[in-house]
Amino acid sequence: MEVATLPMELWRVILAYLPLPDLGRCCLVCHAWRELVLSLDNTRWKQLCLGCPECRHPNWPSQPHLEPASWREALKQHALASRTWTQNGVELQSSACLHLFRRRKDRRVLHVGVGCEFETLRGALGAAGPYDRVVLHPGVYEEQAELALKVPVELVGLGQLGEVSLLVCVEQQCPTARLCNLVFMPAWFSTVVYKTSWGHVQLDNCNFEGAQLQVRGPGTCQARFCSFSHGGSANFLGVALSLLDSCDFSGSDAASVTVDGSPVSERNWACKPLAALARTLTSEGSPTNGVPPRGSWGTGNAEVGSTFTAEDWGKAAWQRSTGAPLLGQDTVIEDGWGEDRLCDGELKSHEQGNNQASWDYKLACDRHSLAPLLKPQPDGSLPPASSPDPHYVIPGLLSLLQELQRDPEAQLLATSIQGCFVRRCVFRDGKGGVHICNYGQARLEENVFRGLNYAVRCIQNSTIVMLRNEVRECSASGVFLRLSAHGLIAENNIHSNGEAGLDIRKGANPIILCNRIHSGLRSGVVVLGNGKGSIRSNQIYNNKEAGVYILFSGNPVVSGNHIFQGQAAGIAVNENGRGMIIENVIRENQWGGADIRRGGDPVLRNNYICYGYSDGVVVGERGRGLIEGNHIYCNKGCGVWVMASSLPQLLANYITHNRIYGLAVFCRKDPENREPRVGDGAVQEWGGERRGGGGGGEGARRGGAQENFNDDGEIFAWENDLDSEDERYSARRSISVALVEGNCMSHNGAVGLYVKTSEPLNVIGNLLNSNCAAGIAVLQSTQLTRLVANCTLDNSLGGVTVEKDCRVELRGNGIYDNKGHGVSFCGDGQIGENDVVGNRGNGIQVSSNADVKVLHNRVQPSQGGGAIVVLGPVKGVIGDNVLFQGHPGNKEALLHMDPSNESCVLNNNIILQHTNSCPSHTLWALENPSARPLADSTSGPSASGYSSRLTISMTARISATVESGCHNSGSMFCSIL
Repeated sequence: MEVATLPMELWRVILAYLPLPDLGRCCLVCHAWRELVLSLDNTRWKQLCLGCPECRHPNWPSQPHLEPASWREALKQHALASRTWTQNGVELQSSACLHLFRRRKDRRVLHVGVGCEFETLRGALGAAGPYDRVVLHPGVYEEQAELALKVPVELVGLGQLGEVSLLVCVEQQCPTARLCNLVFMPAWFSTVVYKTSWGHVQLDNCNFEGAQLQVRGPGTCQARFCSFSHGGSANFLGVALSLLDSCDFSGSDAASVTVDGSPVSERNWACKPLAALARTLTSEGSPTNGVPPRGSWGTGNAEVGSTFTAEDWGKAAWQRSTGAPLLGQDTVIEDGWGEDRLCDGELKSHEQGNNQASWDYKLACDRHSLAPLLKPQPDGSLPPASSPDPHYVIPGLLSLLQELQRDPEAQLLATSIQGCFVRRCVFRDGKGGVHICNYGQARLEENVFRGLNYAVRCIQNSTIVMLRNEVRECSASGVFLRLSAHGLIAENNIHSNGEAGLDIRKGANPIILCNRIHSGLRSGVVVLGNGKGSIRSNQIYNNKEAGVYILFSGNPVVSGNHIFQGQAAGIAVNENGRGMIIENVIRENQWGGADIRRGGDPVLRNNYICYGYSDGVVVGERGRGLIEGNHIYCNKGCGVWVMASSLPQLLANYITHNRIYGLAVFCRKDPENREPRVGDGAVQEWGGERRGGGGGGEGARRGGAQENFNDDGEIFAWENDLDSEDERYSARRSISVALVEGNCMSHNGAVGLYVKTSEPLNVIGNLLNSNCAAGIAVLQSTQLTRLVANCTLDNSLGGVTVEKDCRVELRGNGIYDNKGHGVSFCGDGQIGENDVVGNRGNGIQVSSNADVKVLHNRVQPSQGGGAIVVLGPVKGVIGDNVLFQGHPGNKEALLHMDPSNESCVLNNNIILQHTNSCPSHTLWALENPSARPLADSTSGPSASGYSSRLTISMTARISATVESGCHNSGSMFCSIL
């Protein structure tokens, strides 16, 4: 019969009455009939799928409201999966035709129930032959002793799920069995209702109410559309492969699924078909086959994207989000360090400066070693040091496929299928989700964990693969990894948990890729107690505490992540934490972008730390670390804030366009016993879960009793098994004095480098230009601050300012075109071999009770000042300097000293002035040497080793209070542990 003889709608009505076998036969008639039958997907195929008593909705239990892509395909997959238990026959490979002579299994159907041929389950099993079907009619079946399955059978409950209940304990002693549409409840003598140690069991549409399923290797299990409630659980001991698909776990008082022990080497017959089925299920959601967009997992409070450019997070957007100007408008600088401190000569030069045209008498000084940082790039754009507006292209996140292509180990883990495979299950409203221990292996895909104490715990050298799961609303941390656990955690949505989203400790070393970790009540990721790990290409945002928190010798690699919109620091490294923090985008966090203190010693390299509501990088008391090659810009506080007793190395960073200081070095230490004040945030607690469960915080308050954690063999004694110094630190320069070298500090809203410290400091080879106050201001320095081979250029106030009682060595610097004095010096020390040219105030002004040597400098003032001016009772030597006259109209004396000064010696200074007969300015040049700073003039500081011994201390809150001014209510960096 031709299809075209009747309307298509009528054909569909007719075919809707056909059972499944007849629909299959219709598909074989012709191509037109096949297309007609396939078009019934949302009608007849849907009815057949939902009407099958052996399965539930294809997307149950995680998304029962979402229809599958094809109802016919879902029914097909169910039919194939339901027959796995029968595939245990010996395969005949000697001849292709021998399968024709294979004896078919003759199956009987045995009925059990009131009025049936068997009234008890035990009697039916005693009479059943291989592969017989035992149908249990509605009722409750209870056995007083353990049942043994000695031949392969199929147990099926008749009617709706829940009408057949078994209070039994069954031990499987046969190669295979299938249980369907049954409710298991524990017998009076055991909570284990079904166990197998070598055969395969298939469970379809069963309920385990307060009962346990136990599978021991080489036994295997395939459970589909099953419920485990009221404490029901599944335990896998040394299994080679088992599959839990679309199951629901609720109300557990321990872990819902436990995977214990390494997979045994022996394999039963079901491993091969189960592996094939698992590979099919895995390929459906692999990175190359239609993974859901990362933005589609769950709901978050922040706008999330994968690529950010200057247009996305530019000046205007930052101003709109913060309501604050980009630079330091209306900023009050500490200790009154503002424009009101200009002396009369500087005010005069400012008044003249606006009317002063460029003139030809200034010495050429644009060929110093740092000049390339100011020149336009090959594409014509301005470099960060010259651009009045930030122009950065922020790198986007890599996809999971790109990460796997770069990491063979992660790729191997992503394709491995061994141990327990848990897919599309829901774990809810209980204590624990999945627990893997003792070299166990598990793979978790597309599951939902919610309302638990913890979602996943992996310990004791176990391996876990977590792909595309949702972990939310756990009262403790979402995922725990301990005791050398490892694996792959990728493309998960981990959010709204009471503690850390991921907690890595005790030598655990996972690979964490492309996850969304957000909206947590504590930190996003915590690494401590010798924890390691590779944390890459994740979106970590909107967490109440640090996005990534490293402490107690935690030593991860944190690379290529976007860490943003956190309510505390972006990354915090504390209590002897370490780590490689590379190429991350850390933006829009409420406190410091990176916070390092209390022995923290990370490598912070090539990160973008920007648009923060406080400081970019904070190095607190006893903080260390290598801070190199970062772009730190547009932060509302300082670019970098360094506290006393810290020992950082800041190398080759761009610190630009921050609202207050570029780099601030302060002397005040973190108080040990200061009471929290309003606005400080929550007092932190660290150390682990509370003994006895419950997930009560991750530590204890300072001064309280230190808790001891022996959970799962874990001991809170990290000092006894510390790793040796990691190889990644072996090439780092060892220092004994804080080092600031090769940085660019430009266009900041206040002083470029602000120093008020009681510790020594080395400042070498930096460019400080176009800042809204002085280039360098040293207000307190009881120990020697060395300023060597720096360039301070075009700053709104002076080039270098040194206040009274400061010890400073100023050598080999280029100080050019600043709006105030080139050097204003009131302290003790030496000013030697500097080039001071084109500044609108005096070139070098020495005043107060300074004790200083001014030697071998080359100085040329601008129109309104002198070259070297000595005011007050200065002690020292002014000698061997070369002083160039600026504009001929400048009538100020090039070398001036108060006549009453008898303690300062003038010696061998050369003064070059213009004459009417010779245009001297055409002959003058900065030569032999050329303009400073010179390329080879930087010298590293003295080196000393330092001990990496870990000190365990349960700390109270860490905060810092600085003196009056812009930080009068405390520093604007992260107040966390």
